[in-house]
Amino acid sequence: MDKNSEMDKSIIQGLFQQGLMGIEVDTKYGGTGASFFTSVLVIEELAKVDASVAVLCDIQNTLINKLIGKHGTEEQQATYLTQLTSEKVGSFCLSEAGAGSDSFALKTRADKNGDYYVINGSKLWISSAEYAGLFLVMANADPAMGYKGITCFLVDRDTEGLHIGKPENKMGLRASSTCPLTFENVKVPETNVLGQVGHGYKYAIGSLNEGRIGIAAQMLGLAQGCFDYTIPYIKERVQFGKRIFDFQSLQHQVAHVATQLEAARLLTYNSARLVEAGRPFIKEASMAKYYASEIAGLVTSKCIDWMGGVGYTKNYPVEKFFRDAKIGTIYEGTSNIQLSTIAKSIDAEY
Repeated sequence: MDKNSEMDKSIIQGLFQQGLMGIEVDTKYGGTGASFFTSVLVIEELAKVDASVAVLCDIQNTLINKLIGKHGTEEQQATYLTQLTSEKVGSFCLSEAGAGSDSFALKTRADKNGDYYVINGSKLWISSAEYAGLFLVMANADPAMGYKGITCFLVDRDTEGLHIGKPENKMGLRASSTCPLTFENVKVPETNVLGQVGHGYKYAIGSLNEGRIGIAAQMLGLAQGCFDYTIPYIKERVQFGKRIFDFQSLQHQVAHVATQLEAARLLTYNSARLVEAGRPFIKEASMAKYYASEIAGLVTSKCIDWMGGVGYTKNYPVEKFFRDAKIGTIYEGTSNIQLSTIAKSIDAEY
């Protein structure tokens, strides 16, 4: 999948069959009715094997299903959650060419016309777009109100005027499609507004705050998977008459990395626990996402060092873990954005 930049359809089908695409969704809509913490554990475990599969599961559960479950009407939930738990992949459409970290600078418009909205604009870096059947699109329904005009729309894949571009040729997460979207007079019925008109920015902030915990889990799982693959190798590899694991300098590096992994795990689990307890979690979510993402890059780099020349080849998976890890410090809020969020929270606390 990495070589061909393509998600195997059987993998997607397997996620649905195992109930992993509707973890927190009520059983009446075909979900498993489990907890947010369960979603975090699933994302972590999937990422130990393939981070592209993990992010597909992450977006579906922590963004798409969560937004519709929280803000959708009964009719919207009955229609879309049933599909999202059984067969349909969802995609979250916020980023644009001029709206990356400054996400509310988006230019995509939604003009009211009778009982329809007409969407025009474009989106970039849209995950899962290649195989998604439903798009949650953030567009401004009242530009005069600035970001307070941003509204969330439910747009089906086969809607006329919606064009999905060619997937990006990425460094990592290559099996996860990332495509540009273009909206040319896309007519969306008023009934497909998710929640309230002008509240899209609130929904985006709320969902991304929780979504960052999912990314922390992805980065944690990825780093742990790479570590788990590497340790047996350095316990078997012999140089200078003994296992390279037996050299004290390497032991200290391994111990340091293992401690960092456990710290990232505790940060991630604690932020998920706070969400489930209904307590403030924004600072802790940013800490988890920041630390797990940074550690993933360091751990995977170290694992390549420990394995030596073979770690640098595509015959072993550690170089893929390394490439996949880099996106963690960029998407769903860069590391600098996380640090700013943490600082703002501390400022407010004192």
